[in-house]
Amino acid sequence: MSTTTPPLSLEGAIWLSADGEKLGGSARMALLAQLAQSGSITQAAKAVGMSYKGAWDAIDTMNNLAGEPLVERAAGGKGGGGTRLTPRGQQLVHNFQVIEQAHQAFVQQLAQQAQHLTQDYLLLKHLAVKTSARNQFLGTVTEVKRGAVNDEVSLKLASDHTLTAIVTHDSALSLGLTPGVKAFALVKSSSIILMPADTPVQLSARNRLRGVVARVQDGAVNTEVIIDLGEGLSVAAIVTSESCQNLAIVVGQPMTALFKASSVIVGVPA
Repeated sequence: MSTTTPPLSLEGAIWLSADGEKLGGSARMALLAQLAQSGSITQAAKAVGMSYKGAWDAIDTMNNLAGEPLVERAAGGKGGGGTRLTPRGQQLVHNFQVIEQAHQAFVQQLAQQAQHLTQDYLLLKHLAVKTSARNQFLGTVTEVKRGAVNDEVSLKLASDHTLTAIVTHDSALSLGLTPGVKAFALVKSSSIILMPADTPVQLSARNRLRGVVARVQDGAVNTEVIIDLGEGLSVAAIVTSESCQNLAIVVGQPMTALFKASSVIVGVPA
């Protein structure tokens, strides 16, 4: 599976409206500008890639929405007949061109401030994922240990924390999990076990995220504990209120969140 993301650029377009109806954008204004130069609807339509009928349909719509003619037919005479812009049409084209230039300058300036837009692509897709899992982490696959049935996948998060997940070998292949691939990990809050950071005990749980208690939301039966892992990361755990009281969990207390590798669901941005 390819890990590259498509190059992204910031773009924008403007158009004019009248009473909620689109009067015209760059394509229609270009048609009017070409008409002003050539005096021929046929040549103007050809120059902007419109059909003759399409050009007249656009002009009729603009005339109707503007409330006054923007284009009029010129009577035949010594110089022959044709089509031309009215003074109002000429003013509209001029003003649109001025506004469009200012708009393009604004977009270019804004694009310079969005240099990391491509890097944010995967993050934006990750944020669009809807799931009931309370804990969602975005990271990069650093190692995959292949097994006959299950594979062990290591994910490096934005901080120094690393997650370990156990997934089936077939799932790892179908998701394209190889070093360097962006992936997200989902962990239910009920799968988290809390332990004071300095507790001298050995446990088999592969994942141990150390941080500081940031919030404690008490409930009649269960309590939600939020642990700040640093660098914008946090982990939520649901424990019984009795356990919370026994551990004397308070804000600012160093705490370790423990969970099994088999409790981690791994996915990749679609």
